[in-house]
Amino acid sequence: MLQYRIRLLILTLLTLLSASLTASADTWRLGQGPDFRPVSDSNDPFLMAASRIEQFVYKGQTQAVQDGFEKLKKDFPEITGPDLDIFIEAEILLSQGKFTKAYRSYDKLLIQHPYSELREAVTDRQFAIGTAYLGGQKKRILSLFNIKGYAEGVNIMERIVDRAPDSAIATDAIIAVAENYEQRQKYEEAYYKWEELSIQGQTGQFAKKAMLSMARCMHAIYNKHPENKRPFYDASNLETAKTLYEEFKKVYPNDANDFGIDEIISQIIEQLAQKQLSIAQYYQRTSGTQKASDESGIDPAKLYFNMVIESFPDSKAAKTANKILNKNTDSKETKNEERKS
Repeated sequence: MLQYRIRLLILTLLTLLSASLTASADTWRLGQGPDFRPVSDSNDPFLMAASRIEQFVYKGQTQAVQDGFEKLKKDFPEITGPDLDIFIEAEILLSQGKFTKAYRSYDKLLIQHPYSELREAVTDRQFAIGTAYLGGQKKRILSLFNIKGYAEGVNIMERIVDRAPDSAIATDAIIAVAENYEQRQKYEEAYYKWEELSIQGQTGQFAKKAMLSMARCMHAIYNKHPENKRPFYDASNLETAKTLYEEFKKVYPNDANDFGIDEIISQIIEQLAQKQLSIAQYYQRTSGTQKASDESGIDPAKLYFNMVIESFPDSKAAKTANKILNKNTDSKETKNEERKS
């Protein structure tokens, strides 16, 4: 029982330290240790000793980490065990900045000792490593090249989700990957991650965040194109974004003003109208327009101009369509009058 209680103390400590580490959105690197005051304020000699070791880990002081663990095991022999030995091995690797090797050692602990009291602390450590890679931590490839380890970070987070899909840290992992994709302007990938969070059946702030983020990503996919070329791209993302924003306004009416949802919906409506207007203008200026009109008796340009006016009556595009139709009508009347005279 004593050994179990001591191990729980380790778990509590490591969880606190990892949580303080991953709370920051900044890139995590050794030497940027978290705030250890909540632990070091304790008078418990075990917690204070373990806290110092953790600081050495994050500062990259490997020898101090090794010495600290040796002393800890000597002073508290009841904590020793094969799972702790693997954990120490991983901690040493982490202090050396060997993120991938450290991750594998933590994984080794989970595989060989699935019921270890350290498993939650190990998951927190792996989350921290994943956060570091998502934040831009470099990964060495073929012992020659250093590249940003975004893919490694995504893979680590997805494994965390796979192992414990209903846990709080799984939710944090999904959000971390989704936000990283957005930061890198991979909006479609981000959308599917936010959708994954939504499918989890989240409620409260998580459900709100997921819906709003899905809408934002769909809108961003369209807006990623150069502004003058956007009407030439598929508008299905705009339609999806509009639907999601309208749903958000319906479900969270008190938050709609804070996020400027009405303004965003108005912008999307204008973009949809511009899309229709660009189609009308295309038919107007192409040589096939007159041919189509002669054969079917329908002027496709006029048809689309009218669609803009009817579907988006308050838009700027509708005003432009009206002007073009009126101009065309005046031009035809002038020509008819000239023929008669």
